[in-house]
Amino acid sequence: MPLRKIRVLVVDDSLFMREFITSQISKDDAVEVVGTAADPYEARDKIIELAPDVMTLDIAMPKMNGIEFLRLLIPQYPLPVVVVSAVDGAVFDALNAGAVDFVNKSDVKDKRGRERFISELIIKIKIASIAKVGKNRHPELIKAEKQKTAGNFESDAVIAIGASTGGTEAILTILKQLGGDLPGILIVQHMPPVFTRLYAERLNEACAMEVREAKNGDELKPGTALVAEGGLQMSLERKDGRLCVKSVQAEKVSGHCPSVDVLFDSISKIEGINSLGVILTGMGSDGARGLLAMKKAGASTIGQDKTTSVVYGMPEVAHSIGAVDIQLPIGDIAAQIYKWCDSRTKRKTES
Repeated sequence: MPLRKIRVLVVDDSLFMREFITSQISKDDAVEVVGTAADPYEARDKIIELAPDVMTLDIAMPKMNGIEFLRLLIPQYPLPVVVVSAVDGAVFDALNAGAVDFVNKSDVKDKRGRERFISELIIKIKIASIAKVGKNRHPELIKAEKQKTAGNFESDAVIAIGASTGGTEAILTILKQLGGDLPGILIVQHMPPVFTRLYAERLNEACAMEVREAKNGDELKPGTALVAEGGLQMSLERKDGRLCVKSVQAEKVSGHCPSVDVLFDSISKIEGINSLGVILTGMGSDGARGLLAMKKAGASTIGQDKTTSVVYGMPEVAHSIGAVDIQLPIGDIAAQIYKWCDSRTKRKTES
């Protein structure tokens, strides 16, 4: 018996884009386009009529933009949505409004770019078809008690966070609860070039700590979070007695660049470091092996739980291989980070 195809509704005000996306994603045996719409009002009617599994959605549309549409749609119809966007920070508003993921349509200008766009869109449609949307996307936050910790760690501590699908909001949830009084934080979020800079800027505006896109040679400093640049592999190394970021062009690892495994593996190899690894929502297994290496090297580890993960893939694999010390809802992870900081501070004081 053949597997049921993923039923997709394509929403875009451009006739060219509707026809292009429809014709190309329909070539995949697992995908069926059941309808198209030129604006949110037509899309709403098609959702009711066709009951699609996934919707692709352009952000810039007449009558009502895609973000407004998402904010109205998701509470009533918790439908997985993949946003089709140009390079624009508005994509993060769409993710905050409930979209599962996004693809960059800026590359559609040439043949190679079109092929890359369609390949990525098909992958994200498949992931979206199993993603969790609706009530668990924005859990009630438990406010973390902010303590003075960064000064006690000097420069030998790091908090490393890895995520993929659903991770932009999960990371924001954690960082918004943290003060600027923590050891340096390194973040790998699967995301294309340019978008990582826009994402870091967005986090910086919303959080107490300084957040910016990592550059090769950046020193890890307390109270600062560095986001891996899209298209580069980020690792941590000790250089002239300091902990510094290494960001270089390299092949994909575990299917990704940047890769969570690359970051976690590098931290596991540094002697005399206090480290905490956190693996969040995302499809696949990137980060699981690296987290296990960190744990074996003496690090503490946290995994996001199934209930609050948009896609319980990366945390599930990490948990299944014994890489996770504790699984927690996304709203509780910041408090656990402070508990770790407190325990390491006490241990250092006692020694």
